[in-house]
Amino acid sequence: MKHYLSLTLTAATAVLFLGCSSKQYFTPEQTYSASKAERSFGSSIVDLSRDGATLSNGHYIGKNGVSNIDLGEGYRFLSENENYVLAGNPEGVLKIIEKRSGEPVRAVALHVPIVSAKIDRGIIAYVLNNNTFGIYQIADNRKVMENRSERTYAIDTRAATPMFVDNLAVMPMLDGKLIIVDGSNPENAKVVYISSAKYFNNVIFLARLGDAMVAATPKKVIVLGNGGKKEYAANISEVAVSKAGIYLFTKEGEVIRLDLGLRPIAKKKFKFAHFSAATAFGDRVYALDQQGSLIVLSSDLGKYKIYDVGAVDEPAFITGTKLYKDGRVIELSQLGYE
Repeated sequence: MKHYLSLTLTAATAVLFLGCSSKQYFTPEQTYSASKAERSFGSSIVDLSRDGATLSNGHYIGKNGVSNIDLGEGYRFLSENENYVLAGNPEGVLKIIEKRSGEPVRAVALHVPIVSAKIDRGIIAYVLNNNTFGIYQIADNRKVMENRSERTYAIDTRAATPMFVDNLAVMPMLDGKLIIVDGSNPENAKVVYISSAKYFNNVIFLARLGDAMVAATPKKVIVLGNGGKKEYAANISEVAVSKAGIYLFTKEGEVIRLDLGLRPIAKKKFKFAHFSAATAFGDRVYALDQQGSLIVLSSDLGKYKIYDVGAVDEPAFITGTKLYKDGRVIELSQLGYE
C-alpha cells in the first residue's frame, strides 16, 4: 500500500509538512463522553475511498459495515453494489469480486493505479491516477471507451467516486471538472468545469440531492439542477448533504449550511478545528476534529454538543449512522446536541 497512488500520497505529505510547524488546535472548554455509543470492530483502517475503507486484515468497510470478504493482498477497496465488490492494486489491476461466493470473477488490467470506480448494471466507470477515465462492461469483458483528460501534478487525498444517473456516467476528474458520458454514445461526452486551480483540484465530493447534483473540489462547490449551475467558493475540508440542505466544513473551522441555490443559511465556527470526517442525517450534523472532538450540531446549526472520542491516529470513515475510527465504531444516532 505504501507506493499506491503516489500523486495522492505526495500531496498529503506536502500539506502535512507545510502545516505542522504552525498548526493550532481546537480546544473546547467542555466535552462529554461517547462511551455509551462505542464498541470495537476488531481491525484498523489502512486506506480510504469515498465509498468505504480497507482494513489491515484485508477486509473492508462498506455501506453495510464490516465485510468478511477478503480483497486479496495489496488490494484496496473501491466500491460495491448488491452483487459485486471492486478493488484495485498498485499495478492497476481492477478486481471484480462476486459477493455471493467471495471469489473474483474478473481481474482487469488497466495498467495504471485506480483512484475510483463504480459499478451499475454490469457497467464499471473508473478514473485512474493519470486522469484517464473509462467504461468497462463485465458481460463482454471489454472496455467500452477510455480517454485521458488534462495532466495533473498533485491531487487531494479525497477523490470522489463516479456516479450513474440513468444511462449517464458522471466522472469526477482530477483536474477540477466532471465528464458526463452517455452509455449509448460514449464518444459524445459533456464537460462541466468546477474550478481551475492548478494543484489539489480534483473532485472530492459527488452526490445527488433530489433532482440536483452536488459536486466539489477543495476550493469550490457547485449544484447542477433545473436552475442551471450554481457555485460557492470556500476552503473545503468536507461536504455533506441531507434533506436540510448542503453542509460545508471548511479549513477555517466553519460549518456552513447552504440551500440548493448555494445561498448560506447558517454558519457556526469552531476556532482552529480541522475536520477529518463529517456527515448529516435526520436533524443532526456531525463533524470530527483531528484532535478527537466529535461535534454534534442541530440541522440549523443553532445548538451543539462536543464529545471527546480521542485523537484521530488512523483514517476515519463514516457510513450511514456509524463512525469507524481507530478500531472503534461509534453509533452517531445515539449522540445528541442537547
